[in-house]
Amino acid sequence: MSAPTEAAGRLAPVVIVGGGLAGLFCALKLAPRRAVVIAAAPIGQGASSAWAQGGIASAMGEGDTFEKHLADTLAAGAGIVDEAMAAGMIAEGPDRVHDLLSYGVPFDRDLEGRLNLSREAAHSERRIVRVRGDMAGRAIMEALVARVRQTPSIELCENAVAQDLIVEGGRVTGVRFAHDGHLNELRGAAVVLASGGIGQLYAVTTNPSEACGRGLGMAARAGARIADAEFVQFHPTAIDTGADPAPLATEALRGDGATLIDRAGRRFMFDVHPDGELAPRDIVARAIFRQVASGEGAFLDCRQAVGAEFAQRFPTVYASCMAAGIDPAVEPIPVVPAVHYHMGGVLTDEHGRTSLPGLWACGEVTSTGVHGANRLASNSLLEAVVFAARVAADLPADPGIGTPISRIGAAEEGEGDKAPPALRRVLSRHVGVVRDAQGLAEALLTIGELRAAHGAGAHANATAAALLIAAGAYQRQESRGAHYRTDFPQAEEGWHRRTVMTLAEAEAVLAALRQTRGTSL
Repeated sequence: MSAPTEAAGRLAPVVIVGGGLAGLFCALKLAPRRAVVIAAAPIGQGASSAWAQGGIASAMGEGDTFEKHLADTLAAGAGIVDEAMAAGMIAEGPDRVHDLLSYGVPFDRDLEGRLNLSREAAHSERRIVRVRGDMAGRAIMEALVARVRQTPSIELCENAVAQDLIVEGGRVTGVRFAHDGHLNELRGAAVVLASGGIGQLYAVTTNPSEACGRGLGMAARAGARIADAEFVQFHPTAIDTGADPAPLATEALRGDGATLIDRAGRRFMFDVHPDGELAPRDIVARAIFRQVASGEGAFLDCRQAVGAEFAQRFPTVYASCMAAGIDPAVEPIPVVPAVHYHMGGVLTDEHGRTSLPGLWACGEVTSTGVHGANRLASNSLLEAVVFAARVAADLPADPGIGTPISRIGAAEEGEGDKAPPALRRVLSRHVGVVRDAQGLAEALLTIGELRAAHGAGAHANATAAALLIAAGAYQRQESRGAHYRTDFPQAEEGWHRRTVMTLAEAEAVLAALRQTRGTSL
């Protein structure tokens, strides 16, 4: 479907927002039930899943067990993982990996044909299923895109930017989206949000420009409940070249023995954690943040662990480094923390149902509870395929109802752009790796000003998502997982729980702060 007009007269029983792993996997699992996929870019492009370098975590190796994988997930999640949800996800992992194999994903195998598993930080076993070292995301998406384009039950509306959920009679019945300068509406029997994360709300991120919290904002503005919005994961080792998005040096490098050093060549991670470079991501990210802030610098040294084999073993990282004039085979890679993944999102149950009737969700836009305060490496792609399959299974049978796409007016310019630069700056400065009350208050007030300036315009979804993240961080007066506050540096038993908030409640937090500060915006 290259343009909405081509769908005139066609029915859309299921509308899927998002052309990444979760959205495409859900569409394939729905077949032969019909679905329309609305994607902000050509499917497979502009999706964070296509950039994933590590792979999928699944307990499939000799000596590994579901219980070990669960224990690692619980430990990384800092006490607030939904154990039942995580256990179910992990148990379904091998079946979903076999699904991907059936779709043509060329996962690495050894000489005997067995899956070649690697290890990443905070995993106790080698359980990462990957492709050519650091190309899992790209290979998975290429295979799924090919299969989707061959599946007659799936219609595609690409380069179409979802803007609003249509709510009628208390039920989500469709999506309003911009395409080719026009505003359009599409209704269906069900809507599935699979729109990705919020990385581009920050100035330094590994995420593509499409990941600017649009789906989270849409759901929140429609009244959905949002969970754990304060938990934003920073990948410790983005390659520090000033590029936007920042290229990533996969965690698998540290899993294969690469070390973190300062300018003098001294390893510093064992100063802060007994697992050194394989400590949980939040700990490594804060350590690198302090190194960079102090001027001592942080570098990923792969010379001994990978060396001359770099180009073959990690071609994506190698290409990014060489493009920046760095030869990682012979020199350390400068690294910096960058926003990588959002543990928070639209609250769903085990079937992917949200708090809004008619709306399901899967992938990074959600908060299922399986990640807690800090996602375990490579559990994200696992979550995407497990819950996408669950959503497909839970959706109603094709009832043959729906309405064709209708064009309702001109699209407002800017809806397809990145988040406002001022918003990206304030989140990076005050809602980043390290936080405190004063900075969070400044962030909330600035976000409030930006929301007032943009109103219900092009950036309404981005500013709504940002408000929820900042309000959640402001209210959580402790440090846990990826959320670290210098004014509350310890975990507190009173906050040993997940949080749930609506946009109206986040706005109330801002209103109370304004009243305290004597501002009136």
